[in-house]
Amino acid sequence: MNYSPAIDPPANRQRATPRRGRVLVWLLFPVLFALALAVGIVAGGLSFTYARGNILPGVSSLGVPLNGLTVDEAASALQTRWDEQTVTLQYGETGWPVSPAELGMTLDATATAEAAFARGRSIDSLRTLLGDRAGWFSVLPVWGFDPATAQGTLAGLAPQLAVAPVDAAVRVSSGRAIAVPAVEGRELDMAGTLTALAADPTGVLAAGRLSLSTRPVAAAVTDVSAVVDDVNRMLSTTVTLEAYDPVRDEQFSWTAAPSVWSEWLRPAIDLTAANPYSWTLDRQIGVAYLDTLEVQMGEGRYFDEDATLAALSEAIQSGTPIAATRVHHPERRHVVQPGETLSSIGFDYGIPYPWLQQLNPGIDSLSVGQEIAIPPADALLPLPVVRNKRIVVSLSEQRTWVYENGQLKWEWPSSTGISSSPTAPGIFQIQSHEPNAYAGIWDLWMPSFMGIYRPVPTSEFMNGFHGFPTRGNSQLLWTGDLGHPVTYGCVLLSSENAALLYEWAEDGVVVEVTR
Repeated sequence: MNYSPAIDPPANRQRATPRRGRVLVWLLFPVLFALALAVGIVAGGLSFTYARGNILPGVSSLGVPLNGLTVDEAASALQTRWDEQTVTLQYGETGWPVSPAELGMTLDATATAEAAFARGRSIDSLRTLLGDRAGWFSVLPVWGFDPATAQGTLAGLAPQLAVAPVDAAVRVSSGRAIAVPAVEGRELDMAGTLTALAADPTGVLAAGRLSLSTRPVAAAVTDVSAVVDDVNRMLSTTVTLEAYDPVRDEQFSWTAAPSVWSEWLRPAIDLTAANPYSWTLDRQIGVAYLDTLEVQMGEGRYFDEDATLAALSEAIQSGTPIAATRVHHPERRHVVQPGETLSSIGFDYGIPYPWLQQLNPGIDSLSVGQEIAIPPADALLPLPVVRNKRIVVSLSEQRTWVYENGQLKWEWPSSTGISSSPTAPGIFQIQSHEPNAYAGIWDLWMPSFMGIYRPVPTSEFMNGFHGFPTRGNSQLLWTGDLGHPVTYGCVLLSSENAALLYEWAEDGVVVEVTR
């Protein structure tokens, strides 16, 4: 038996289609109803928003949602947000937060709110919706920018970014000079930073960050090769420091090899000077070295530190093997003993007693046990000392010896002051030359006069060497008195010997008057 599948009659096929349509309608009805309801709600909301004069849904500015707000409400919300806004000035890992106002930015909150309110309320505004898409809803703020204010803020920050350049230098290591390279500095690039801010202030505000630009600052001195060569030349010089004590007529000598003094050397570079490169000795290290030498001299003797270091520096730079300096003596203290007077104390120390009065103001009388100050032994040596010449006068022997380079040149009889106007013992020096000096107190003309000390520190009157004096321009005095005290404090020589000494002894020659 053959099997054929059943076939619906035509009438049945025609009735099937309406049944499926009705089912589809019933299935889509909830969706269509919901869509219609949503459209109605949106339309109703838009209609309500339009009708009430509020900003449309989704519109914002500065990240602040403004939908449904009036212009005044939106302006207030935007101003609040603006007042909270900060921009970080960024350099590397470091940031400095500032307000937009400090960068010269001012918000027009009302104009921005009005721009937000106008969004979607014109055909032209709606036409841009498809092109701008999501960006259409974000309204750019209306604001101003003052570059001068921004520049002032950046100028205040500039010192914190600045790094001073370091000039090339010279360092001595293992007895040789080597160059220390220059180091580049840094400063804020004000123009570049302001240009970046002015080009995109909105982007800076939106990002909340402004990257600070810097530029390098070159060192003033980058090439010290000439200095290195100069130092290495000096490092071959051994300097001998010769110190002379004019009080004791003693000479000290110390050798300073480059291995010693090279540690003191400091370059001074001034590109504006005619000679841009000069040298000084490190004072602290140099003084420490001088301290060790002062200990070796003993008895409280010391150097003028600045003058001695300058002499060493000059010798090193010029390649001179000798640096000369002078030994100084300190102020002393004396405790008054029974029977002593200012005059006797001054005589014992080799200082005219008015100088004691000057150093101890208000001292009218002495008492046993009283302590007084005594001027330094070299207090009456105001001029640079001539080292290779010396004159010695003996009060007890009434003689004068003249030395040159340590050798006796002349020995003469001489006369010093009488007891009522004595010649003071002490260390003095030739301070003046007068072919024929006049002493008004005694009406004396003194040929070949050389002043050696002032008996009274506040007076210009000086005692000194001279030949036989005259009085009244005619009478020659004391010609037969050489070898005996006869003067009023000066040292009398024969006129011939006085003339020889006058020509030989320049200012600065030390005169030692012994008791």
